[in-house]
Amino acid sequence: MRHHFLGRAVTAGVAALALLALAGCAPAGDQPDKKEGASLVVDMSFDVKTLDPGRSFERTGTLVNHVLYETLLTFNGDDVSKPVDGLASYVLSDEDKVMTLTMKDGGAFSDGSPITVDDAVFSLQRVQGIAGNPSFLLDGVTIAKTSDTTLTLTSETPNPTLAYLLPNPSLGIINSKLLTENGGSVDSDDASESFLNGTSAGSGPYILESYDATSQIVLAANPEYRGDQPAYSRIVVRNVIGETQKLNVQAGESQVAIDLNPDQVAELSADELNIKSAPSRYTIYMMLNQDPSISTITSNPDFSTAVKSALDYDKILALAGKGAERPGGVVPSMFVGTLPTERGNQFDLAAAKESLKASGYAGEEVVLHYANDVTVSGIALQPLAETVQSQLKDVGINVTLAAAPEATELDNYRAGKEEMGIWSWGADYPDPQNYIAFAPGENLGKRAGWLAGDAERVERLRAAAQAASFDDRGAAYEELQVALNEDGPFIALFQPVGNIVTAKSITGFTSNSVWTIDLASIE
Repeated sequence: MRHHFLGRAVTAGVAALALLALAGCAPAGDQPDKKEGASLVVDMSFDVKTLDPGRSFERTGTLVNHVLYETLLTFNGDDVSKPVDGLASYVLSDEDKVMTLTMKDGGAFSDGSPITVDDAVFSLQRVQGIAGNPSFLLDGVTIAKTSDTTLTLTSETPNPTLAYLLPNPSLGIINSKLLTENGGSVDSDDASESFLNGTSAGSGPYILESYDATSQIVLAANPEYRGDQPAYSRIVVRNVIGETQKLNVQAGESQVAIDLNPDQVAELSADELNIKSAPSRYTIYMMLNQDPSISTITSNPDFSTAVKSALDYDKILALAGKGAERPGGVVPSMFVGTLPTERGNQFDLAAAKESLKASGYAGEEVVLHYANDVTVSGIALQPLAETVQSQLKDVGINVTLAAAPEATELDNYRAGKEEMGIWSWGADYPDPQNYIAFAPGENLGKRAGWLAGDAERVERLRAAAQAASFDDRGAAYEELQVALNEDGPFIALFQPVGNIVTAKSITGFTSNSVWTIDLASIE
């Protein structure tokens, strides 16, 4: 699993979003005709390294590859809580260890050749074989052709998460014949990346016209696409910083801006532009170190309980701006297994003071660490840290703020040396399995000095959640988060807001936490 900390997860500002469909924002008579030949300009901050789907796992590549390559399964618009059929239908069997995929008829690549089960097997095995950034998505999975129309994905242990992985554009289905002719293979000998950076080999609604990792990516409508043709025949995706994106969309030089922070959005007029805000896929959280050698204070269970009750979560959420949300646990609000807010930690000043007294705390300084040179979806951590400091002071806890550059703090956090910290976590895929990292002995758990064997109840519920069936796992992950809230060293604060701003000529689009915005859905 790839892990997101502040450094990688938030430098793009509003990374991947979970936005609802945008419905008619201007009268139909005010809209220009969407005739053949119409072009669309989309501004975003690039983080692209390649358009080879088997090697690409950055936000820009994911956004583009979603419309170049179809996947075996997909998500319906903004709803990432349930995978749906894409190029194939699926059935889980053998206690969720075996997924059988049946290819649908009629699919065709951009050169007109039919999509076959061999293309699907080749594409997935290639991701595994070349061992690029997305290869972890298929760790422990055996891929096999079982008939002219079916393939199986087999895992040694129950793997209901697999259905949530297959919609990822990194697992897009490639024209295996075309790629093989241009250096492609399913092992480390693959030499087709440069080809895929110049020519797409998929079946999506668009084909690649040109690619420059530093300036722009140009897409053209795929005439062989078997679904509904997109409204725009050509899309230019440009690499532009947030402030310039704001100026461009205001001036009509672009129709879509993806990376505006809350302050920039606040300067725009809803009468002149469509502004859609919704929670991002990031969770901002606090950590209290459980290692007594680091802090005898934060490792005290009563002290941890006091901090959890002392925070006024509604006031903290207000710092994040309109559209931000506070789920009851660490799993974001749009994922299966999210915990309702009312089941999460709650502000209770009297209870906080009682727990603090029980802890034996005697007014010692406690250090709160955070990065001061990055933002999370445009949210600076300094005001958040100051608010936490003030609220804990109200209950009698003295907090010293320790801000440092992200690189320095990230090293301290990874080494488990922070007494308390404010960090963010962004999921690699829309599934609560990502949040096992907060359990004892797991990646984030270890950074908080919370080791395997430290919390029997949490570890039992973690095992139950991981073993839960496809239909039961949502409730299992909710119960796990209840235990994490009560017994763990992490405090989920909120999901910051993400924004997509469009010209009034745009009447609709869909977006989600995997591919940010579906370019083919823009109307």
